Amino acid sequence: MVNAALAPRCRAAIFVLLLAATPAFAADTPPPLAPASWPVQTALAMVGAPLYPPGFTHFNYANPDAPKGGLLKLGTVGSFNSLNPFIVRGDPPFGLGSGTMSLVYESLMARCWDEPFTLYGLIAQNVQVAPDRSAIIFNIDPRAHFSDGAPVTADDVLFSFVTLRDHGRPNHRLYYRKVAFARKLSPHSVEFGFRREADGQIDREMPLIMGLMPVLPQHDWQGRDFNQTTLRIPVGSGPYKIASLDVGRSITYVRDPHYWGRDLAVMRGLDNFNKIRIDYYRDDSIALQAFKAGQYDLRRETDPTKWATGYDFPAAHDGRVRLEHLAHHRTEPAYGFVLNTRRPLFADPVLRAALQYSFDFHWVNKDLFYGEYKRVDSYFPNADLAAPPLPAGKELDILNQYRAQLPPDIFTQPVTPPAAPTEEKFRDNLLHAAKMLADAGYDIRDNQLYTPKGAPVSFEILLDDPSEEKVALVWVRALQRLGIAARVHTVDSAQYQARLAGFDYDVTPVRWFNSLSPGNEQMYYWGSAAADEKGSRNYAGVHDPVVDALAAAIPQAATRADLVAATHALDRVLMRGHYIVPLYYLGADDIASWAKLKHPATMSLYGNVLDAWWDSTAPQ
Repeated sequence: MVNAALAPRCRAAIFVLLLAATPAFAADTPPPLAPASWPVQTALAMVGAPLYPPGFTHFNYANPDAPKGGLLKLGTVGSFNSLNPFIVRGDPPFGLGSGTMSLVYESLMARCWDEPFTLYGLIAQNVQVAPDRSAIIFNIDPRAHFSDGAPVTADDVLFSFVTLRDHGRPNHRLYYRKVAFARKLSPHSVEFGFRREADGQIDREMPLIMGLMPVLPQHDWQGRDFNQTTLRIPVGSGPYKIASLDVGRSITYVRDPHYWGRDLAVMRGLDNFNKIRIDYYRDDSIALQAFKAGQYDLRRETDPTKWATGYDFPAAHDGRVRLEHLAHHRTEPAYGFVLNTRRPLFADPVLRAALQYSFDFHWVNKDLFYGEYKRVDSYFPNADLAAPPLPAGKELDILNQYRAQLPPDIFTQPVTPPAAPTEEKFRDNLLHAAKMLADAGYDIRDNQLYTPKGAPVSFEILLDDPSEEKVALVWVRALQRLGIAARVHTVDSAQYQARLAGFDYDVTPVRWFNSLSPGNEQMYYWGSAAADEKGSRNYAGVHDPVVDALAAAIPQAATRADLVAATHALDRVLMRGHYIVPLYYLGADDIASWAKLKHPATMSLYGNVLDAWWDSTAPQ
């Protein structure tokens, strides 16, 4: 099954609600032309220096000698009804957008998956950046052209900016409104200048965000309504064109023999198939059977139960199908039962801390998920951004600034969930939780736990996915042993989204998606302002000035070491707040593929990159 996580997403989209607070774009008066002293760069890192030097030949996770040719067949669940991937309306097919495995459209710069957040020249041959990152100039490669042969020009870049700012997806509209001015410097050169935040700071991510802007052909879109779905075959500058489609059922891409960028270092060893066909299936069980029958070539399995039990078939035994557990170092989603501190019950940090001991991860992982998972121990699990057991170095220096506002044990004790590798140890955890509650004035009468104020400890676990019920019910049974009455309530998706946006829940499972280069989104996840803003992702209702300061410091970090230290500090303070009962994550990509497919031995920092695979049976 195709999944966007085969190569990670650049960043989660910011919610539509935030757009309501964003002022309409009005071009500021541009400053005088940028000084010639701005250095010319072929790469741009969020912090620190790029990994690859000028003149590099290929990314390490790509095989420059991979053969070109053959057919890649993929399968996915769902449907599609539009070939415009840049608007909210309609469902576009996999491979058409400008993010994961973009086949038709290209951005100004190419993302490197060997680094947390670094871009290298693509349509923009090089860039020039103001020392304070208040502006960036993109110098377009004069060789760049669209699939119809028309050259890519500064006019196309400006058209793309204005169109996506005014009519694109919410993340485009939100971020592009931070552009104070955009101007054409020459037929192949464009400058973007950025607004200052309320505190006078420049959003240091904006040069990179603009570098990831997809470039649309102005001549192909003029005279058409951009904000409508369409089945018109698009014109792009990318390595593939759409060859055919059966709406909602399949789409086939063919490699463009005249693709302008095929010899660029950022493309060498990538996009190796002559054709890529994607078939759509009604549900995942049918898709799995289709894969086993050889109807498509590669499947990423996200269900550990299916991975453990669903691949016992002849082709997997005789080597025609390869099963690989490919480890990676990208940040996994932080997944847990969030405790809504807006509710008086969960405003008590002692109760929240005691609940950390009440989830039997060992049993759930062993009996439900065949031991595939690891326990979430951070809001940045599986990455170097996760706080170490105790603070030290730069992180300790940061936390010392807030020592008077922090609990003393945050400096001396780990804040990760308590381990319980056996049933006996889990009983010890429950006893420890019971003692914490008793010491804080909670008491049990007739098998019911009561707060110090005499209110019963009872809450609802809100779900929208029936598959989550079995895990929730395991937790409910453990809570009963503490005298806590919890009930599971599963609602339909529309009702769930309404209640989630309105913070109308006691407890609900949530995933926070973080990249290896966290930034402004941390304020939307944890900031005090977001806690009071309906529809934000501050689901726990965190309202803490220390968290505000730490989250605000992350996007201002100038070096990788500073960013990691600030993220460690934020992670530690959040984990010490006990805002979630942590659940689990995988930490690897489970991929089944028919043996004709090959991939480089070297994985990227982010893990598997589907663009780097090739067909070993393709003619040489």
